[in-house]
Amino acid sequence: MGDISIKINIADRIYPLRIEMEEEEIIRHAAKLINDRIKDLQENYAVRDKQDLLSMAVLHYATAALKAEKKVREEDTGVSDKVYQLDQLLSEFFKD
Repeated sequence: MGDISIKINIADRIYPLRIEMEEEEIIRHAAKLINDRIKDLQENYAVRDKQDLLSMAVLHYATAALKAEKKVREEDTGVSDKVYQLDQLLSEFFKD
């Protein structure tokens, strides 16, 4: 579709970006999630420094992403095991 220029506000700083048009909604949503997380951290902890808040927000989302990746890998392994077992059963069945 083409590139567009947008401005994203994260932690009271403006970041100009050039992105694919179809990415705009996702990027704006991601910025909102980051800003919401920073706000939650500010309200629940005695942290005011933006750099510290950004680091804590990044740690939160990186941890969530790694947990999700691990879960997908484990589920993929489980599916692979089931397919292998099914293949073994079918092989035995058709062998006779």
